[in-house]
Amino acid sequence: MLKIVDLGRMDYEACVELQRGHLEKVADGTEPDTLFLVEHPPVLTLGSDFHDRNLLLPLSEYEANGIQIFRTDRGGDVTYHGPGQLVIYPVFNVANLGKDLHKWLRSLEETIIQTLKNYDIDGQRLSVNTGVWVGNNKIAAIGIKVRRWVSMHGIALNCNPDMTPFHMIIPCGIQGHGVTSLSLELGTDISIADAKPHVVASFKQVFNFAQSE
Repeated sequence: MLKIVDLGRMDYEACVELQRGHLEKVADGTEPDTLFLVEHPPVLTLGSDFHDRNLLLPLSEYEANGIQIFRTDRGGDVTYHGPGQLVIYPVFNVANLGKDLHKWLRSLEETIIQTLKNYDIDGQRLSVNTGVWVGNNKIAAIGIKVRRWVSMHGIALNCNPDMTPFHMIIPCGIQGHGVTSLSLELGTDISIADAKPHVVASFKQVFNFAQSE
């Protein structure tokens, strides 16, 4: 069974605490695998591999631009979340999926690759960089943490965000690559509401929930 929870817009820190509490319930078997869908106010999250050099402005300038900064326990470097970006948090029992974190990450990428097919966009993997790419530009960032073999954090899919904040950082610490969105690729506005049903359908397909519900 897959439980879908649409959180609307929620502060990043509150959403992290929600995931942590829910992770324990999934690990204990009192809650099923759960897919949280959310949109965050502008925030830069600094992962466990964060390096200061990937922030291109002084901290005060981010705050002056209305962007919070939050240190988090997911993997990866600096990532931007904000309006127009669909953030997808699968709090899933990875033990039931074989305890294979490499496969888990590749499966998360596959959910977005399948989502993009609905828009005739060819999403790709890069062998050395986790995430989903369209050409040389990242359209979905991925960062996770696993505790008790249950995963939290997840995927940020750019639908129609303001792209300006991405130019204030080196996204995910990756030099020489850009960032894109569904709307930029298609030349028309694609909202979070447009993308949500495709994302849910892709998760059900990739993780075989559709066959059991």
